[in-house]
Amino acid sequence: MTAFSLEPAQLAWCAELRALAAERLRPLAEKGEPGRVNRALVAELGRLGLVGRLFGAGALDLCLMRESLAQACTEAETALALQGLGAHPVHAHGTAAQRARWLPGVTDGTAVAAFALTEPGAGSDAAALALTAHPDGPGRWRLSGEKCWISNAPEADFYTVFARTTPGAGARGVTAFLLPADRPGLTGHGLDMLSPHPIGALGFDGVPVTADDVLGEVDRGFRVAMGTLNLFRPSVGAFAVGMAQAALDATLDHTARRDAFGGKLRDLQAVSHQVAEMALRTEAARLMVYAAATAYDAGDADVPRRSAMAKLLATETAQYVVDTAVQLHGARALRRGHLLEHLYREVRAPRVYEGASEVQRGIIAKELYARQEAR
Repeated sequence: MTAFSLEPAQLAWCAELRALAAERLRPLAEKGEPGRVNRALVAELGRLGLVGRLFGAGALDLCLMRESLAQACTEAETALALQGLGAHPVHAHGTAAQRARWLPGVTDGTAVAAFALTEPGAGSDAAALALTAHPDGPGRWRLSGEKCWISNAPEADFYTVFARTTPGAGARGVTAFLLPADRPGLTGHGLDMLSPHPIGALGFDGVPVTADDVLGEVDRGFRVAMGTLNLFRPSVGAFAVGMAQAALDATLDHTARRDAFGGKLRDLQAVSHQVAEMALRTEAARLMVYAAATAYDAGDADVPRRSAMAKLLATETAQYVVDTAVQLHGARALRRGHLLEHLYREVRAPRVYEGASEVQRGIIAKELYARQEAR
């Protein structure tokens, strides 16, 4: 298998995922309440074995899952991804006791996870975290501060929380904690966002944590965060590719059927060239996502650069493709409930979360110059 083609078994699996998303997951998604955790949908993802597959899957498998689900049901894709994002640090860095306590519930869809990194004043600059872990005796701390724009908050059952344990140490003074939602002093509220999936803010008023709650090592939590993001960034690109493909498929169908100026809309050269451009960009983004994922699975040294490139190209491409699809559909695409109206709302956020497009460009440039200096 190369980065530029898929095996027949992989293609068949992607087709199966699209069918499951359309037949079993989309009906549950449609019954959900925007801005709230859809526990019935999460439970079905667990019953289908998709959440469990996250923890044994490589980056390419993760990308294929997210792309395939996104083509038929973005809500299912996002619910799956958020389970993985919140629980991956536990899977990768947790103790045996931590994994035994939480991963079975995540896997079967009965426990909802969340990744709590971003703060009101520390979004793109994640090393500037201000949530503070104040010492409270040997191996004990109390968390004070805020987190914001946290997916699945405040309804998650547990959070992977990143807090500053050593003041003034930048990225070297951050620790990752596994925090159950019922810990005293932890509060939260939902935020009314453009994206339909749940996003909220968390408040920490002296929340107690101990050495048993640490994920990995004290003051080494930034590595936990970046390792998680390096895995998930290409798959954010895969989510974007799935949305772009859904918009492209809808456009092909619409322009082939729509009567205009004595023929079909597709007969207009201006339209057909736009459709060709949509397809070209979507395929280019897909190939870059697959290449980044295979590089991650192979343990290549340039994963941060390739992950950033894949996430950047795919999310920017999806924005273009969905916007062009709306233009070619006309006013009907802006009607509430239309596929493209849904995608138009969904496609904007991935250019911001898990590192905005500008941050990805910064990562790419930093890696390029580092390689040049190492020669």
